[in-house]
This record gives sequence, C-alpha cells and structure tokens, in this order.
Amino acid sequence: MAGEYNVTYITLDGHVEVQRYRYLYFVIMLTAYVLIICSNSTIVCIIALHRNLHEPMYVFIAALMVNSVLFSSAIYPKLLMDFLSEKQIISHSACLFQWFIYYSLCCSEFLLLAAMAYDRYVSICKPLQYPNIMRKRTVQMLLILAWLLPACQVSVPMIVSANKKLCHFNLKGIICNSTVQKLYCVTSRLLNIYGLAVLVTAVICPVLFILFTYIRIVIVCYRSSQEVRRKAAQTCLPHLLVLINFTCLGAYDVLLLRLETDFPKTVRLTMSLQILLFHPLFNPIIYGLKMKEINRQLKRLFCKRV
Repeated sequence: MAGEYNVTYITLDGHVEVQRYRYLYFVIMLTAYVLIICSNSTIVCIIALHRNLHEPMYVFIAALMVNSVLFSSAIYPKLLMDFLSEKQIISHSACLFQWFIYYSLCCSEFLLLAAMAYDRYVSICKPLQYPNIMRKRTVQMLLILAWLLPACQVSVPMIVSANKKLCHFNLKGIICNSTVQKLYCVTSRLLNIYGLAVLVTAVICPVLFILFTYIRIVIVCYRSSQEVRRKAAQTCLPHLLVLINFTCLGAYDVLLLRLETDFPKTVRLTMSLQILLFHPLFNPIIYGLKMKEINRQLKRLFCKRV
C-alpha cells in the first residue's frame, strides 16, 4: 500500500492475536532485549578489560557477542513498536534495510564460527606453529573479512530489490526475512542463482570447513593424552553447540523461501521468536558457563557485588 509522499508500506502479517496480547508480548520481548544487551555486553567488557583474555579465541567470542547486540538492536526496537501499534506496518526501504542487517549479520556469524574453528584447529593440531599463524594481524583480517564480505554480498540483492515493483503488500512474518522476495511482481532468476551462490560461500562452505576442522581435532585428540582431550572438549564443545543451534534456525529460514508450503501462522511466529530470542541469549549462556576463564571472571564480578 502507498502512503504519504509515495512511500510504499508493507503489512507485517505474522503476528498472532497481537491486539489481545500486545502488552504481554511487549513485556516479554523488552525483558529479552535487555537481557541480550546486558549479557552479551558483560562478556565483551570482561574480555576487553582482562589482558589474559586477549587471545584469538576470546576475541572471536567477543565478536560473536557484538554480532548478537547489533542483530538484536536492528530488530527489537521496531518489533516493540509494532506490539504497541494499531497497525503492524513497515516501509519498503526500512524493510530492505532490516533484511540487509538480518542476513549480513547471520552470514557473519557463520564466518566467525569458522574463524573460531580454525583457531582451535591450529591450537590443538599445530600447537608449535600457533603463535606464528594466529598473529594479531591475522585475527584482524579474519574479523574484517567476517563482517565485510557478507555485507558486500547481501548489499547486491538489496540494491537490486530497491527498484523492483511490489504486487503483494502482506508479509507473512513479524520481521523482514527471505519471504520478502515473494512480494515482488517478478522473481529474478539471476537473483535466485546469486542467492544460492551467497548461501554456498557464506553458509555451506563455512559449515563444511568447521566440520572438517573438528573431525581433524577429534582424530588428533584420540591419539593424544587425556589432558589434551579434556582441553579440546572444554573449548570446542561450546562452539559446536552454538553452530548446531544456529544452523538449525538458519535452515528453517532458507527453507521458508525455497519450499512453497504455507506454514501455519503460529509455527512461523514460534520459529521467528526462536531466532530472535533463543540464539542471542544462547551465546552468552554457553560461553559464560562452558569457557573456564570467562566463567571465572563472571564469578569474580558477581561474587564481589554480592
């Protein structure tokens, strides 16, 4: 639908009984947003303030936390406004921007997890070469690549879609995700091929690389002492849990566009909330509990206050 000054608006039609439960939704999501910001920011500050945590592994963990904060800050404010609004609408340009942030940061997550897997691989399989391979400059280049490459890749379809004509104005979701492409009058075959290429380079390749590195780590650990196996499990298990969680949620999002099946609205809402709630809260809990040094610093911080 067109609004003032020829601004095109899209109706977010994925909410379930928002008129009836608007305040309940608002309180739950506001609480979740505050928890996400506080928990992720706490771990970032702990890593930044303690010099013994200025190692590649912890730097990548901090980058994941920053990713979660940026992701949530791009989604939650609009979502909270929608819960209190009579109409859940978003302009086409704002929808594309939200879509860009959503997918560029999701792809960054996979690349950061791949960088962490590489760091663990070098640390456990090539310990003597670790200081020479994982230098400060190498870590910086991996971080820049993890954020810049997806942003460049995702910006192409966003720019192309900006001038495409909309034939449908009801989006079956509460945020602008892959289903935005179903709103356009003409579906570009070239854009679909490009999207698959981005999926392969930014998601499938990193996941395969992570699996390869962890298989190598398992083989090396199997041949090593119990101490090496314990250390590997302590540092690698959190990464694997985060990867499995994020891959499952990402698979749903991809299948949502590729499959023509119409999922019930309640299922769509539940899965969307899983992505928005579960993963940004899952990261700090897993790394806070499972990473020994971070857990120790958290205990010191909160025990002092108590």
